[in-house]
Amino acid sequence: MITGTGITKTFRQRGGVLGAREVPALRGVDFTIPKCGAVSFIGESGCGKTTLGRIIAGLETYDAGEIVIDGVAMSSLSHRRRQPYFRRIQLIHQDPYSALNPTRTIHQALAAPLALRARQTGRPRSWTDERARELLGLVGLDPDYVLPRYPHQLSGGMRQRVVIARALTVDPEVLVADEAVSMIDVSLRLGVLALLKDLRERLGVSVLFITHDVATARYIGTDGELYVIYRGQVVERGPVETVISAPVHPYTQALLSAIPVLHGLESPGEQRVVPLEASGEHPDGCLFAPRCPFRTERCENERPTLGPAPGQEGGTPQEHACFHPERRSVVAVPVSGR
Repeated sequence: MITGTGITKTFRQRGGVLGAREVPALRGVDFTIPKCGAVSFIGESGCGKTTLGRIIAGLETYDAGEIVIDGVAMSSLSHRRRQPYFRRIQLIHQDPYSALNPTRTIHQALAAPLALRARQTGRPRSWTDERARELLGLVGLDPDYVLPRYPHQLSGGMRQRVVIARALTVDPEVLVADEAVSMIDVSLRLGVLALLKDLRERLGVSVLFITHDVATARYIGTDGELYVIYRGQVVERGPVETVISAPVHPYTQALLSAIPVLHGLESPGEQRVVPLEASGEHPDGCLFAPRCPFRTERCENERPTLGPAPGQEGGTPQEHACFHPERRSVVAVPVSGR
């Protein structure tokens, strides 16, 4: 299990027209990734979800907070001693076109990490080729066709499957899929999503899915947790089906109401869109207040924290960061079929 508490990250920009300034990417984020579980982070571009995924994968440092992996706090370890822990967490890159070295064949791309594992575990050299073929078969590719080819000779969907196979070379316990289907053809996306779902069930790996697409998050983690992130803060979290069917925070409602719905085919009733105003920031108030159509004076002067959803105070897993949760009745959010 991986848990994060109060994860904070600020990027510092230097130079430029505006001079040096600080850009908060994460503002005290808490999360839990259970073993064999599915967790999704959703939000618009620039909300901090990719930064959080890179921190969880050990590719980015954080300024404050704590990440605990199987009961061990990472801040208590040196950089070298953290590596075995983070090696169990592998990142599936968003862009399969740039994730693979164009000058190396697929065999070479898979053989490098496998050869290192073979030396560490005392396995024969023949194991490297056998394992490479096994991994390609696991992700639905023909090893005889794929292994001798270069990345540019494969389709986008095949490249993404190769990237997933490469992530599996170290037998990870967690796969961090950062917009894993956004760069491939729409007709191929369902196949890759089904593969990730199948790997979770067959191998028992946890999947952290980072996306701006509610539908894909729902497909990957029907029985998992959904975290809605806005400007580096978790504004709502809970079981995927609960958050989608009964969103509390206005930002979650806005994300869901933006989903196209074919009336009469997917969901009856009226779809009402939450209007968003121009972005901005109240230094001490709710981060979403400048865009929220339901804001009050309190929202502009006080920042809400996560609390239980209305009527579910008895230990419910759904939480939100809004002073006016009763306004969720203003928007009827349709839920399309899977």
